[in-house]
Amino acid sequence: MTRSTPTAPEESRPSAVPVLPYRQIRAAHTAATVTVYQAYAPRIGDHAVRHGAFPESWSRSRMTWIKPSFRWMMYRSGWGTKPDQERVLALEISREGFESALAQACLAHYEPDVHGDRAGWAGELRAAAVRVQWDPERDLDLRPLPYRALQLGLAGRAARDYADHWLRAVRDVTPLAHRVRALVRAGERAADAALLPAEPPYPVAGLDPAVAHRLHLSAG
Repeated sequence: MTRSTPTAPEESRPSAVPVLPYRQIRAAHTAATVTVYQAYAPRIGDHAVRHGAFPESWSRSRMTWIKPSFRWMMYRSGWGTKPDQERVLALEISREGFESALAQACLAHYEPDVHGDRAGWAGELRAAAVRVQWDPERDLDLRPLPYRALQLGLAGRAARDYADHWLRAVRDVTPLAHRVRALVRAGERAADAALLPAEPPYPVAGLDPAVAHRLHLSAG
């Protein structure tokens, strides 16, 4: 009797890219800045690119999500084609600001290995100005990969600091998004992969071990 092999869940299927630590911060970064991505309607995105800052109409009282993963941003925005997400922005923020956000963060979901109990986690989440989600990283076809990408949700003081103090530069990467999408559709994988922004592991050795534990970072 031949034993059948069960089909792997969608998030666990083999990928052409190397398998990385399950929860690892990867981001384009310099000695001074970290690049994150967001997508906006043209009225906001064009202003941000032109002035290097968000307009006054940009709500500083709502939670805003920043994403260091270009491919995850492509998944979220449909390569910059979804309504009100037609401008894909690369935003350089200070490393001090980024690490301040990490230090304040609470996981958006309950993890028994991190939180003492569900009620305690719920209280932390309500009080937190920053939330962390670990979402499946995406390949060039925007299919989920077997490891995660970081999202940071900023609210209250963290959202205001992001908009008014951490921001260093804003670039419109919508043309890049459209170019990579066209190459993906044409099957030119070597060319489209070469255009992707490099997102090496972010150096977390300097983070407080308690922060790394609270973020549920994977070893390695």
